[in-house]
Formats: sequence, structure tokens, C-alpha cells
Amino acid sequence: MPEPKGNLKVEQLFATVPGSRDTLLRGISFSVTQGEVLAIIGPSGSGKSSLVRHLVGAMTPVAGKVRLDGTEMHHWDPEQIGRYLGYLPQDVKLFGGSVSENISRFEDDPQDTDVIAAAILAGAHDMIQKLSNGYETNVGDGGMFLSGGQRQRVGLARAVYRYPSLVVLDEPNSNLDSMGEKALVSCIQKLKSMGKTVVLVTHKTNLFALSDKTLMLMNGTVEKFGPTRDFFQQPQTTPSAAQTQTQTQTQKAASRNSPAVVKLSTSEKDET
Repeated sequence: MPEPKGNLKVEQLFATVPGSRDTLLRGISFSVTQGEVLAIIGPSGSGKSSLVRHLVGAMTPVAGKVRLDGTEMHHWDPEQIGRYLGYLPQDVKLFGGSVSENISRFEDDPQDTDVIAAAILAGAHDMIQKLSNGYETNVGDGGMFLSGGQRQRVGLARAVYRYPSLVVLDEPNSNLDSMGEKALVSCIQKLKSMGKTVVLVTHKTNLFALSDKTLMLMNGTVEKFGPTRDFFQQPQTTPSAAQTQTQTQTQKAASRNSPAVVKLSTSEKDET
């Protein structure tokens, strides 16, 4: 298969809890084109993490399709598609081994330049250099020798290793400090400038604002999908309701105090 560009399309996706008939996702449909950033938002339990697992092929839908550049995800050769997918799960798990091995996904004969480039893109290079043995530091099983924030930054470097076409980030800043968040924002901006497609689950406004499109999930269904700018627009309020109330109060005050001059408060002047 040719290298995918990052055009993602989901068609009437249905998913259930493994081993049961309980529905996780119902009729999910949306599309994202190459180079766009999609934010997935919604309350806890709405199906956000289940959806992104389907996007990277970690879960198989019971109905519907997930397509990358027109090809269904499970039709791709697993070894080939893994090269073009980057995934940072909400609960980052690292494997026993060095930082370098984890970033390179334990690839045979990885290039040091690729590993360092991924760490720089993720904003993790300086942090890694300060570890006891730099890139050769042993992270321990599950990354137990690193803090939560350090694991997340190494996991982000792993997700962007060798610049995959589609990068999926599930709550990527849940353990990051302010410096880590700045590095994450910069990473997403750089991926977008490189024409990479980014899907991120977030509830943080600073990441939400980076997106081109937003998908809102509620109870496993699409509540709203469209340009992010539409989510920021405030609904138009009917001016007559608030203004009428103020005007009525003013008129009553004027009738009670006539012929004296009624002094309006600053807020009443603004509203009238």
C-alpha cells in the first residue's frame, strides 16, 4: 500500500464492551483531512477513549468502518500501518528498557538521529538529557523509574517517532506541568505545519483552541461535529428580554420619583 497521507474517515461506527452487548459507541460518523487537528470532547464515560482506540486499530468495530486514506484500518498490513500511526494512550505504559528503545518502539537498528528528532519534537530532549544516563536510562517495567510527567513526555516522543501520518493523543497533558504543556502545544503546531493529521482528546481550552474541527460525544453518540470556531461562538441572546426588564424597572422608578431626576447605575446605563 502507498504511504497514507492522513485522511481519516469514520462511517456509522458501532462498538460494544468486549464480551458483552453493552453499547459503547452508536452510529459515529465524521471525517478529517490531511493536516487537520480534530479535538474530541465530552463528559467522562461518553466514549472518547473507546473511539480513539478504534482509530488506531486497537479495537475492532462491531459495525461500521474506520478508513485511513480510503482503506479500512483492518485491511492494512499491521507492520506497515504501525509505521504511519502514532498513539499516546491516556494511561501511558512504557516497556522495560531504555528511553531510546521506548521512543524507537524497540525497532531493529534504529537511528539515533530519528530518536533525538522525536524527543525534540515532543519537547522531551532537555528532560531526557537530565536523566541519570540520558537516552540510555532504564525506565523500568511500565516506566516505574520515571514520574508521570516524564512517562507522558517519553510516550509523546514515541507517538511522533519518524513523523507518522496520523497522530492520536488521548488526554496528552493529564500529567504535564506548565512547561510540559507549552512543549505539547508546540509539538501539535509543528505536526500541523508538517501536514500531519492530529486527533486529540482534551478538556483543556489551550489544546481545544488548536483544533480545526471538534467532535462532541454524549453517551456514545455524536452530539455535535464541525469547525471549532462554531463551538466558540456564543448563541445570540434576545436583547428585548433583558432590556425590557431594565426599562420597566427604570420607568417604575421614574414614576415614583417624578419630577425628580432618576439616577441610573452604571450597569443600567450600559444596558439601556
